[in-house]
Amino acid sequence: KQTYLTMETINRLKRVALETRALIAWMEKMPFVLGGNLQGGELVVTFPYDRTRSQGVTREQTPTPDEHVFRWLAFSYASTHRLMTDASRRVCHTEDFAKEDGTINGASWHTAAGSMNDFSYLHTNCFELSMYVGCDKFPHESELPEEWENNRESLLVFMEQVHRGIKGVVRDLQGRGISNATISVEGIGHDIRTAADGDYWRLLNPGEYRVTARAQGYSLVTKKCEVGYAIGATRCDFTIGRSNLFRIREIMEKYNKQPIRLPVRQFQAHRPRERRLGT
Repeated sequence: KQTYLTMETINRLKRVALETRALIAWMEKMPFVLGGNLQGGELVVTFPYDRTRSQGVTREQTPTPDEHVFRWLAFSYASTHRLMTDASRRVCHTEDFAKEDGTINGASWHTAAGSMNDFSYLHTNCFELSMYVGCDKFPHESELPEEWENNRESLLVFMEQVHRGIKGVVRDLQGRGISNATISVEGIGHDIRTAADGDYWRLLNPGEYRVTARAQGYSLVTKKCEVGYAIGATRCDFTIGRSNLFRIREIMEKYNKQPIRLPVRQFQAHRPRERRLGT
């Protein structure tokens, strides 16, 4: 089973609500790739980080290493929403997010500690955003059909984005999938890990990337993977073999971690004869 929880996180879980703990356990169990939580009271899509890096600062641009991917995901929802990017619509409160294409970095709007978006990005493979789908925090039941129409196309387009990037399987030389292997993309300081069968999905914008697969006890492998503009993740599989150090450890364990000694006679048999120097 994969795990991304640190002891600090586990200790915090003891102090959170049961439903929050259950949701985190569910996210740890399922290899989610893309997520969105729907909220009300505004018309905007926010993406992580949701907490500012500077203490005591309530608004500060705080991007993740996948800033460009998150901006695209947010725009894919906002641009297909019926109202978010409409410049002629009324402003919900005081800020006109339509000027920003209906998207904003969460921390630059207002800092929020312990959000689902930040947890998903930092502790799982999932890229999660928040969709504020209407000015009214609690719309009347009679308004729900219209709200559905406002968001229907956005939801469909957003879900399609799960097929953007690269995907594949990390296997050993015998063809078996390797779980918990690390997938790294050069230039992006955020790794993901393979699921139980060695399969992975990594959201990326179109472009050419150098991708590395590594796992404990195995040699790392790097290859070039290209992501196109059409919907459909690029297949990028890896086959990695045991590292030399791991093989040595296996042999040492086989001999109860004792140095491997060959019979002395073998060394003597191969020693060259010494020449006698005359005077």
